[in-house]
Amino acid sequence: MENLQDFMLLFRMQPSTEHPTTDQLSEMQQKWGSFIGGIAAQAKLVSTTRLAFEGATIDNQLNVSTGITIANNETLSGNMVIKATTVKEATEIAKGCPILAMGGSVEVRGIIPMEV
Repeated sequence: MENLQDFMLLFRMQPSTEHPTTDQLSEMQQKWGSFIGGIAAQAKLVSTTRLAFEGATIDNQLNVSTGITIANNETLSGNMVIKATTVKEATEIAKGCPILAMGGSVEVRGIIPMEV
């Protein structure tokens, strides 16, 4: 039996004010569906989430600023938690992510459980 660990894939992309066409949206949904479905078919999908482009940030002085964080001209657009044996395997899975073809990036990180 494989010793699977949880890894988070963090999806980043450049924010855009351009709206994709209906055909482009359909194509993107198909690619994401295939990517996510392929991982789920291997019983390695834990969860996946898209993030809205509205938000707020609270700093350590409890100051609140509206808007999302954009660093290096990219913003966090979503995440996925998957099961893999190593960070190398998780990285190989991440190489199939459709966000890469859209000019975005994927960061792969191990998850350390919180002990309560």
